[in-house]
Order: sequence, then structure tokens, then C-alpha cells
Amino acid sequence: MNNTIHSPVVVALDNMTKNASLALADQLDPALCRLKVGKELFTRCGPDIVKALHQRDFDVFLDLKFHDIPNTTAQAVLAAAELGVWMVNVHASAGLEAMSLAKQRLSDGNFETLLIAVTVLTSMDNQALTQTGITDGLDAQVSRLAQLTKQAGLDGVVCSAQEAK
Repeated sequence: MNNTIHSPVVVALDNMTKNASLALADQLDPALCRLKVGKELFTRCGPDIVKALHQRDFDVFLDLKFHDIPNTTAQAVLAAAELGVWMVNVHASAGLEAMSLAKQRLSDGNFETLLIAVTVLTSMDNQALTQTGITDGLDAQVSRLAQLTKQAGLDGVVCSAQEAK
């Protein structure tokens, strides 16, 4: 944690067991990369995986995409920050209030954890959005949610490379 060099490289520990994740981490240099813990690994291992990676001096991005009512989203983000993660994310579709409250709770707690928002899942296309009632297209939805994220004061936005403009 708190590496003197903040690498832009983030290695995803997806679809791995705890042992496989830690074995991979042991082959990596925390000064040269950061690690992402997603839903599968966190669900299998809980906070212990984050603690084990911190013991190896890695910055951890907790990729759980919180999406709930504002207070629950904010409290989940706060719990992640209390674990000492470098970055955590929410779904922008949780809304302005949820994102703003989460950011405010981080600020109130003097946490330096970065908070970013996912716009539209990269697996979704126009047809999938239409099935959920969003009919003005993928680009419009990504743009709308990115603007909402900016308005909420978050540190960044997640979208596919095709939608980044």
C-alpha cells in the first residue's frame, strides 16, 4: 500500500481461488502494479483476501460495483474504505444521491480511497438496454451516467474503450 510509484497497471484477480490469487500476487511487484479484487474472489474469501494483499504491500481496487439505496451504497463504500482499499466502485445507475452520499461519507471519514462509477456494463449492447427500458441507445446512456458521475464529484468513470470520448 502507498507505493512510492503509483503504477497505472492493475492486475485482475478474477475467477481465482485464494491460494491461486496469493500465488500470483507473490510473483508480482507491488511497486509495478496494483491488484483488482472482484465479486467472485471477494465472495469466496471476504475481507481476508484484501488484508492478505495489503500484507504484501499491494494497493487494492475493490471491484464490487455497489448498487443499492443511497445509505446502503454509501455505507458499503465506507466499509470498503475502512478495509484500506485504494479504489472502490459503484454503479452510476444507483443515482446522483447514492454517489454523492458515498463520496461525502469518504470525505467525512478523511479516507483517501478513490471512488469511481460504472456506467453501463461492457456486456450490454443496445438490445440489452432496450430490454431494461432504456431506449435511446448505449452511447446516450453512457454519456448521461458519466455526466451524473461527474456531477456527484466522483474520481472517475468506467466504460468500454469504444464509449470513452
